[in-house]
Amino acid sequence: MAEQSVAVIGAGIVGLATAWHLHRDGHRVVVLDPAPEGDKASFGNAGGIATTEIVPASVPGLVWKVPRWLLDPLGPLAIRPAYAPRLLPWLRAFLAAGRAGEVPRIAAALAALNAGVEADLLAMLAATGLTGELHRLGALTVYASEASRRRDAAEWSLKRAHGVVAEELSGAEARALEPALGPAVACAVFTPQWCHVNDPKRLTDALREWLLRAGVVIRAGRVVAIAPQGEADIRLALEGGETLRFGNVVVAAGAWSGRLARGLGERVLLESERGYNTTVADPGVVLRREVIFAERKFVATPLSIGLRIGGAAEFGGLDAPANPRRAQALARLARIYLPGLRTEGGVAWAGHRPATPDSLPVIGPSVRHRNVFYAFGHGHLGLTQAATTGRLIADLLARREPPIDLAPYAIARFQRRAGSRP
Repeated sequence: MAEQSVAVIGAGIVGLATAWHLHRDGHRVVVLDPAPEGDKASFGNAGGIATTEIVPASVPGLVWKVPRWLLDPLGPLAIRPAYAPRLLPWLRAFLAAGRAGEVPRIAAALAALNAGVEADLLAMLAATGLTGELHRLGALTVYASEASRRRDAAEWSLKRAHGVVAEELSGAEARALEPALGPAVACAVFTPQWCHVNDPKRLTDALREWLLRAGVVIRAGRVVAIAPQGEADIRLALEGGETLRFGNVVVAAGAWSGRLARGLGERVLLESERGYNTTVADPGVVLRREVIFAERKFVATPLSIGLRIGGAAEFGGLDAPANPRRAQALARLARIYLPGLRTEGGVAWAGHRPATPDSLPVIGPSVRHRNVFYAFGHGHLGLTQAATTGRLIADLLARREPPIDLAPYAIARFQRRAGSRP
């Protein structure tokens, strides 16, 4: 492959959106993935375009909730005991990110990234003929008690400070918007800026097919090592022994990206936050928009293929088998709020979300290698931030000044912490 071409490692939504921007800039792009059409987090996400989600996962006081969540078999968090020792460095950094002084900084960085999402996503969807995949109906965050909503008041205030519209509703007003909700909903917050897509798998598949028709090469291949040889000469070693040469490389391999970055000598704290969902083709209830269940930390989204009930965070590494009981637990929880819900015939799914401890993705150049770029670690916001991430990477390759400061997302932030306690 000629030196001026670009390899994008990863055929999830972030990798494909990056390939689209690079192709539009005139690069010859090759997308490499062990299974380009295979199952990945881009297929099984909840389908939300969550531009309003700017508060990091770690916030002050969260540490006191974790033991209760871990003891609850239906709780939103699980850590596999055998994996806990390996998770400790990530957990220490996660708790540090939740300090009172850190949360506003992280929220500002997420807000800056999300500010470009609508324009970037709409442009990509329009250019690829996929505008009809998007529904702009807002989202409803529901609470089982007014006390719970008051406990989240600081987070809603922080969101409003960054331009998020958040309308407080009573339980009756929430049911007027979504009649399927039952009496367990005491109050809610409506965020009209939220969107959702018809089906994240269909969207990802359609974008991949568009790229193929446009001449982007998408091929199966597991990259096991990246070996820069000098300026505009990077060797990629594939499983099986094949070697390819490129001028630039973008690492967008989701939860697997950390292994490649570490192979380049760059420290990164990245974990698989495994998520679960159940999609019910005939749920017996109708929702118009995505509903977020605040206390239990899960969502229900009306997709074209059925009602998807998803959430949970399980830390057990990339190699541990999935636990289907987690998906079943979410379906049982949903009945508390949606009393007419039928879950028979639901299809369970599990996938690896790439999670950083500070909830910020890794976007930007390698510290050590001029022609290697990173685009991973989006956690729950991969679908949301994919088009904007692709635009920023294309700006960097073209030596254009990005519209936002990329320092908060740089992989260098993990190098700075290497010798200090988080």
